[in-house]
Amino acid sequence: MLDKLNALFSRPNDIRAHEPLSVSEIQIATAALLLELAGIDSEFSERERNAIVELLKARFHLSDRDVSQILTASQHQLDQKIDLYYITNLINENFDISQKLSVMELMWQVIYAAGQLDGYEDFLVHRYAKLLRLDHRQMIAAKLKIKAELGIE
Repeated sequence: MLDKLNALFSRPNDIRAHEPLSVSEIQIATAALLLELAGIDSEFSERERNAIVELLKARFHLSDRDVSQILTASQHQLDQKIDLYYITNLINENFDISQKLSVMELMWQVIYAAGQLDGYEDFLVHRYAKLLRLDHRQMIAAKLKIKAELGIE
């Protein structure tokens, strides 16, 4: 898995632009965004980690082992200071609007796994929305959908 991720992030720009990501590369890129979001407030709780695990399992139909490998690979790249702009560009090149909205919904689920919206999380989710080329209305619709599903007012 780490080999796949290292290959993903070391692709030359001209090759990457014309070659779609594999399913595992998409999963790793998505997980990296969720991990960064969960850790932005310097309090990466067990609830947030468990939420990310369950969300990835449900969204991508993965086993515990697969999710563990994806999270390890994603965290490795975040530790290497991979640019989130780069990751969101990979998603933009490979996701349609409904898939990007699904990622935004995953982000809101991670945020609310901790119980409330923190200022740092709010800043980062707005930044992600812009980087994913989602407008404010789409971001808020995703937020309201998740709040309704979780029964949060």
